[in-house]
Amino acid sequence: MGEIKDLLAKLEQFRDERDWGQFHDPKNLALALSIEAAELNELFLWKKEGDLSSVDQDKLKDEIADVFAYAIMLAGQYDFDVSEIVRAKILKNAQKYPVKMAKGNAAKYNEFEDTEE
Repeated sequence: MGEIKDLLAKLEQFRDERDWGQFHDPKNLALALSIEAAELNELFLWKKEGDLSSVDQDKLKDEIADVFAYAIMLAGQYDFDVSEIVRAKILKNAQKYPVKMAKGNAAKYNEFEDTEE
């Protein structure tokens, strides 16, 4: 069993032991993911670049774990293979952001100027 599938199984076991599956429909999982992502962002709120090392590492780990857990569970609702869909997205992004146009450039793909002439 892959590591991500193993994590999903552990998360589902935790959920099922508490009878929380009734609350874990796709909408609620997506909302929970968004809320946990906001809690992750809150750790960095109002900190200057030089202050980022002061972020509580234990809280940071917890929030990253929460975001990842909800993302895995949401993918599980649709029987998506997380490794497969991430690899597919990397390929899509490679097409949208070719190195020669995107390297060192933070612009969105539809904002690139065609420099080839």
